Amino acid sequence: MYSEKVMDHFQNPRNVGEIENASGVGTVGNAKCGDIMRMYLDIDNDGIIQDCKFKTFGCGAAVATSSMATELVKGKTVQEALEITNKAVMEALDGLPPVKVHCSLLAEEAIHAALWDYAQKHDIKIEGLEKPKSDISEEEDEEDY
Repeated sequence: MYSEKVMDHFQNPRNVGEIENASGVGTVGNAKCGDIMRMYLDIDNDGIIQDCKFKTFGCGAAVATSSMATELVKGKTVQEALEITNKAVMEALDGLPPVKVHCSLLAEEAIHAALWDYAQKHDIKIEGLEKPKSDISEEEDEEDY
């Protein structure tokens, strides 16, 4: 049902945790399945993502897509990170079952939410970035971790 890569990223997730004083933090959730994903970005002055960590409350596919998304954005520019789609996350994991595609969408949304937070904190506009629809405020979900 799941690819070896999905199982590997679920059983051995990369980049789990928080980044203190992160450049951007994005939290997204899916009310239907209950998955919540928080992504932390450390972006240098040149707009390069130096580090990326995540905390996810959800199923194995949610953990795996979060893990892979952090791997895909590290070392990228803000603009390159914005272009990482849920399809890219799924391809990097050698696919997901159709009922778990929403997990890859959450990963893409978490990247965008963290980039949005970064842009807001630094009063910059990132071309092509729109305000996240499903961003969850920290006050609402702080208890969930």
